[in-house]
Amino acid sequence: MSNSSSKGFVVGITGASGAIYGIRLTETLLSLGRTVHLVISNAGWRVLKEELGWNVSDREGVLNEQFRGRPGSLFYHPVANIGASIASGSFRTEGMIIMPCSMGTLSAVANGSSDNLMTRAADVMLKEGRTLVLVPRETPLHAIHLENMLKLSRLGVRIIPAMPAFYFGPQTMDDLINFMVGKVLDSFGIDHALFRRWGE
Repeated sequence: MSNSSSKGFVVGITGASGAIYGIRLTETLLSLGRTVHLVISNAGWRVLKEELGWNVSDREGVLNEQFRGRPGSLFYHPVANIGASIASGSFRTEGMIIMPCSMGTLSAVANGSSDNLMTRAADVMLKEGRTLVLVPRETPLHAIHLENMLKLSRLGVRIIPAMPAFYFGPQTMDDLINFMVGKVLDSFGIDHALFRRWGE
């Protein structure tokens, strides 16, 4: 992994289905020359194995293989490392995206529980007033899910459900994935060409 310490983004991948969203987001940010601090929950690693066929026995090795050759800088932080740089508000970042975000992680963030690096980093975003984006991927939703999302929204958290649009004429699965990643980038004002906008 790179040893650069430039200001960047925290990306979290949880055990919700749709790990490809977080992987594509990380790929895109790195391709744009951005710095990414990546946190993957233990359940997230299992989803990467089940959904994408990753060999997760060598976690740093597989990440280096997946993301090498891009101009940005990647830092991987194990989820149990609560002493990592991103656990402190004094460490400057642009913001954090949890994509996909499980309902368990969403609940922990909504209730101020920070017993691992993922939820602690999200708590830092809230206390420092930085942009926090959650991309929940669950259906159907029950009242507790909705109440937690409403609570976070009222705190200024951006809730971007994994609900791709169809007005731009997607032809492939990649088109749908890129749309969601593009919507996340839009929330940070990052220019991209991942999908055709309405009226273009």
